Amino acid sequence: MKKYTTVEAFIESHEERREALELLRKIMLSTSMDETIKWGAPVYTIDKKNVIGLGAFKSYVGIWFYQGVFLTDPKQVLVNAQEDKTRGLRQWRFEGLDDIDSNLVKLYVEEAILNQKQGKEIKIVKSVSKTLIVPEILKKALSEDTILSEKFEAFTFFKQKEFTEYIDSAKRETTQEKRVAKIIPMILAGIGLNDKYR
Repeated sequence: MKKYTTVEAFIESHEERREALELLRKIMLSTSMDETIKWGAPVYTIDKKNVIGLGAFKSYVGIWFYQGVFLTDPKQVLVNAQEDKTRGLRQWRFEGLDDIDSNLVKLYVEEAILNQKQGKEIKIVKSVSKTLIVPEILKKALSEDTILSEKFEAFTFFKQKEFTEYIDSAKRETTQEKRVAKIIPMILAGIGLNDKYR
């Protein structure tokens, strides 16, 4: 996909969709949003936050609402282009110029702007697994030595995980045994596996 550096170049390159794109652009420019190019396509922002993007494809032109999930969508025109992948993004597709009701589009756009100003936004949360799977060989060593076990428990989850993954990544049992023997003095001394690199 070609990356364009100006909105004009983007529109010119989609000659068969030019009129529809120009009309949508005119609607966007009549609002308080700023126009920019991101990922080679027109994007409209409020306080540098993406609100709307324009797209052109073989069979339609589209408006991307970055936080479209919050729109009331009274006419049920919005689609989730990638079910189970996009949480906030919604798209409105137009097959041609005649499909664009400028007043209706403006209502949706103004609602999207208001939502952005009110801070309605889906935050991307990285899930962190808090389950620690301790290899049997380490579990045995910890169960046989209460001081070792207490010292191990005193480490942060992250450092405990480094120890368990270090053991678990060894394929052979003899290698796992060597690794356990290596980390026991470190655990007793309160030294994390990778502390010397930090």
